[in-house]
Amino acid sequence: MGKSWVEGKVVAITGGAGGIGAALAWKFGRAGARIALIDIDQAEAENRERELLQAGVIAFAQRADIASEPEAASAVREIIRRFGGIDILINNAGISHRGPFREAEISTIRKVMEVNFFGSLICTKAALESLVARRGMIIVISSIAGLMPLLGRTAYCASKHALQGLFSALRGELGDQGVHVMVACPWFTRTNLQNRAIDGKGQPASSSRTMMGREASPFEVAEGIFRGAEKRKKTLVLSAAGKLSHLLFRFAPAIYERMMAKSLAREIRR
Repeated sequence: MGKSWVEGKVVAITGGAGGIGAALAWKFGRAGARIALIDIDQAEAENRERELLQAGVIAFAQRADIASEPEAASAVREIIRRFGGIDILINNAGISHRGPFREAEISTIRKVMEVNFFGSLICTKAALESLVARRGMIIVISSIAGLMPLLGRTAYCASKHALQGLFSALRGELGDQGVHVMVACPWFTRTNLQNRAIDGKGQPASSSRTMMGREASPFEVAEGIFRGAEKRKKTLVLSAAGKLSHLLFRFAPAIYERMMAKSLAREIRR
């Protein structure tokens, strides 16, 4: 078997303590990468670090709230100091909002933007010189909600659409410097992100999530992202349901909107 394309590379993952982030840590780590985890939950991040080390993966966990510029930038600098640089930055950390827009306070929408959008921006800015020097890669875990609307998730959609705009433009800026940017758009995925979704007042959402199609596992998503990054994809839409929905929205938006309104009606009608 030949050498893996990530053998020896330093992969920094935000939100790496659980869900898709932890699955990515295992996937890249078992392929020979050195893993740096950034997460607001220090105990869980250290648990993942210990598990990875026990499995023979070189790993390091760093606690940080990526919505805090000083904390996030400091965590990235510490990873660079410890490993000598970052080859692949995976902006994965995020939170979700669920509920009708008319009930959403501005502070709740701002909180979602601070984590999902500005957190990714801050970490990327802090790691950028190292990524350029090493001709590395930025992977952004967006969502199908970054390509088309999902009712009852206005703040989440706004943050993911913002990521699409930022990193699509950044791809153009960094292309001639050897840095590749891939935006991955998973479909509905089985993680704690949805269990920890907040309502319009910023409190844990009391309503259960409505889904469309089959729910993917974090490891399925991690596998797809690993393969997409290896092929240097630009935008990666994961799952057949995600691809079909994206096509439907592009070419028959009225039909898509009617189907979505019917599927997600319970989340926006009180």
